[in-house]
Amino acid sequence: MQSRSDKLKRLVNVQRHLEKIAEIDLASTTRQRQEASETMDVVVEAINSLDPVHRSFSHHYSNQYAKLQQQEQMLANVQQMHEMRVVRERTKGDRMEDRMKEARNAEDREAADDSIYDLIDQHIAYKTSDG
Repeated sequence: MQSRSDKLKRLVNVQRHLEKIAEIDLASTTRQRQEASETMDVVVEAINSLDPVHRSFSHHYSNQYAKLQQQEQMLANVQQMHEMRVVRERTKGDRMEDRMKEARNAEDREAADDSIYDLIDQHIAYKTSDG
């Protein structure tokens, strides 16, 4: 039979894993957002270019830039959601870890109390058999 602290320890491990998943999702979204930003910079350079080839595609570039702006805004919202999720998962893990430590302390106190009671019982039994 598992103790309460052992069960909570397993839950803390699972919660820390969920926290890592949330961090990975956040990192992925941040990377995608960075890529979109870099692509937007390239498109702006092409729009502002004096090269005749780029001038003929300026309408296409402006449409592409508008799509990138929408994608960047969507990714910003997703990133914010992932940031909140990371904080929420970390907070849950911290709380669970605190509960696990409290449970372990309570179990240790109970074990110490039981040891003292056993010693007292042995002492009384020894005195009874001796006297």
